[in-house]
Amino acid sequence: MTVTTRPPDSGRRAGPAWSAGRRPTPALRPRHIGAAVIRALCAVNILLLVWMIITSLRDTKDIFDHPVGLPTHPGWGNYLRAWQTGGFGAALVNSLIVSVGSAVIAVAVAAPAGYTLARTKRRVGSPVTMLFALGLGVPAQLIIIPVYVAFAKTQSLTHLKLLDSMQGLMTVYVGLAMPFTVFLLTGYFRSLPVEVEEAACLDGAGALRSFVQIVLPMARNGLVTAFTMQVLSAWNETMFSLVMVTSDKNRTLPVALLSFIDQQQFQGTDWGGMFAGVVIIMLPVLILFVVLGQRLIAGMTAGVSK
Repeated sequence: MTVTTRPPDSGRRAGPAWSAGRRPTPALRPRHIGAAVIRALCAVNILLLVWMIITSLRDTKDIFDHPVGLPTHPGWGNYLRAWQTGGFGAALVNSLIVSVGSAVIAVAVAAPAGYTLARTKRRVGSPVTMLFALGLGVPAQLIIIPVYVAFAKTQSLTHLKLLDSMQGLMTVYVGLAMPFTVFLLTGYFRSLPVEVEEAACLDGAGALRSFVQIVLPMARNGLVTAFTMQVLSAWNETMFSLVMVTSDKNRTLPVALLSFIDQQQFQGTDWGGMFAGVVIIMLPVLILFVVLGQRLIAGMTAGVSK
């Protein structure tokens, strides 16, 4: 009788159950969870944006009958009513003047200040930078009354038109922008290499020429970021424009939207027109983000890295 023995499996080890054709399920990592959450938030915001634009083309009855749905008859007249009845045309021009003007002035003032704080070797540099950073924590509600009183007294003494004027509102926005803009540009200037400025000085360039011709071109992403953030802040600001501006000809878009909503209480609520007004306010900001999105991200990351 012949007995056959099975040779031992030399060099082979019993593998897990998934080795016979199934692969292991990859473990969820925190970065995967974070990416999924960000994608979900982006999807929700895009859906809300699309819903808002679609709703701005519907009439009030259609919106109440079907809150979520496509317009049966697209009502482009909603934008016409918001533009004419709500005064969004003049308010759009005022918002552009105030937002862009205050952003240009804020960046022009904050850039030399941030560069000086970034390059100074004196002990006062860090405390002054921290002082600007502390200004970010001051609520605007606390200073609105002192600012109004100061503007009123200055206007009575110097006859400068500060209340109910574009220049007065721009002055307020520039002051509110200084803490963040100086703090952001200080961090960005610190991230720039000093060797380039030293080489320019060896070539005979003075401090002003080196700053204008060497540093500012290298810091264009930071400058664009500071400019964009100030435009967005001034564009969406409501409280100061509501208090400082009283006439209809000088009101900005957020105040025009509030006035348009108040009119609906007496004339009947026009939800399509109100959504059209919101889209009018939101559209320039959306275009700005699409055009300057990459520079905005580059300026924020470089400014914070230091």
